[in-house]
Amino acid sequence: MKYDFTSIIDRNGKDAIAMDVEAGVRIGFLCGDGVKIREGFDVIPMWVADMNFPTVPTIPEAIIERAKHPAYGYFNPTEEYFQSIITWHEKRNGVTGLTKECIGYENGVLGGVISALNVICSKGDKVLLHSPTYIGFTNSMTNNGFDMVLSPLKKDENDVWRMDLEDMEEKLRTQNIHAAVLCSPHNPTGRVWERWELEKAMELFEKYDVKVVSDEIWSDLILNGHKHIPAQMVNEWARQNTVAVYAPSKTFNLAGLVGSYHIIYNKWLRDRVRKESSLPHYNDMNVLSMHALLGAYKPEGYEWVDELNQVLTENVNFACDYIRDHFDGVEVSKPDGTYMLFLDCTKWCEKHGKTIEEVQRAGIEVGVIWQDGRIFHGPCATRLNLALPLSRVKEAMERLDRYVFNA
Repeated sequence: MKYDFTSIIDRNGKDAIAMDVEAGVRIGFLCGDGVKIREGFDVIPMWVADMNFPTVPTIPEAIIERAKHPAYGYFNPTEEYFQSIITWHEKRNGVTGLTKECIGYENGVLGGVISALNVICSKGDKVLLHSPTYIGFTNSMTNNGFDMVLSPLKKDENDVWRMDLEDMEEKLRTQNIHAAVLCSPHNPTGRVWERWELEKAMELFEKYDVKVVSDEIWSDLILNGHKHIPAQMVNEWARQNTVAVYAPSKTFNLAGLVGSYHIIYNKWLRDRVRKESSLPHYNDMNVLSMHALLGAYKPEGYEWVDELNQVLTENVNFACDYIRDHFDGVEVSKPDGTYMLFLDCTKWCEKHGKTIEEVQRAGIEVGVIWQDGRIFHGPCATRLNLALPLSRVKEAMERLDRYVFNA
C-alpha cells in the first residue's frame, strides 16, 4: 500500500482521550469506577470512535503551510472549500445538483442535528430514532428537551440488521411524530442501508409528514464492496425534506480540529437551519479546520480513503471470524461500514453467570479498552473500535480469548 496503516503510533501525551481509561469512566463511556489495567498490559484503544492511524499526509501539510503565515484573523470560507465538498460528494457518491448555496458550516454533526430539530420541532416533541442508538444522539437530544421514540432494528434470517418498517409505521401513526433522525451508515451496528430500505423509510416519512435529519458522518467508511446511498438522493421528496450532516472528521481522524457541514436543498429549510445555527454566535469555522478539509479532499485523500477501507475491511473480517470461531455465545453481525463492532454477549453471560459489566471490566483490566454497549441501548452489549493496525486487533482478540471469554 502507498500509505501507512501498520505502524503503531504513540498517542500518549498527544491529547488523545482514547488512551485515558479514567477519562472514559468519568464521562460514562466505560463501566465502573476503580477499574485498573493489570501490570504487564498496555492500552489497546478500542472505545471512543477515532482512529489509530496517521492521517493522509496532505492534511498536516495543508495545516503547516497555512500556519507558517503569522496572521490568523477573521476570514470567510473560500470557493475552493465549497468546490472541494461538491467534488467529493459527486465522485464518491454520485451526488448531482449540489451547489455552494446548499452547504452550510456546523461546528459538529450533533450541533447540526440539534439545529435542524429546533427548526422542525418544538421542545418536548417526539423524534423517531432506531435502536441501538448512538450515545451522542441520546445525550444531545435529552439535553435539548426532545422525547426520543426508539424503533428497534431487528436481524433478518441472514443476521443482517434491518429497519422494522411495521414498528416504525405504528409509532409514526400513533405518537404524533414529525421528525426522524437517520444514522446512515448506522452507528453502532455498521449497517449501510440499501436503496430499497431507504425508499421504504422515506415512503413512511412522507406519508406521515415527517422531516428527516440524516447523520452521514460515516458515509466514506464503506466495507466489503457495499455502497452508500445519500438519503437525499433517494427521491425528490427526500431531497426536499432531509437535512444531511457530514464531516471529514471520522474519515480522516480530525475530530480534535472541529468542523462539519450540512447539505440542505430546500431553501426554506436551509434558511431557517442556518439562522438557528447562528443563534449561539459561536458556530464559526476555524481557519486551520478549513485547510484540513482542503488537504483531506485532495486527490491523495481519495486514494487514502480507498486504502483505509481495504484495511478496515480486513480488520472487520478477521475480528468477526475470530469472534465466531472462539467466543461461543457472543453474537456479532458483520458491519457493512464504519469501523465499529457491536457485540451481543447475552447468551455468553447467561451461560457463564456473568454480567455485561463484569465482561467489560475483564477486558479493560487486560488493556482492551472497549465501550459499554448499554449506553447505546444494547442491554448486554459492548462496542469495539477496529480502526487500528491489524497486529493490534489480533492482540486484542487473543487477550479477550485468553482472559475474558475463555478464561
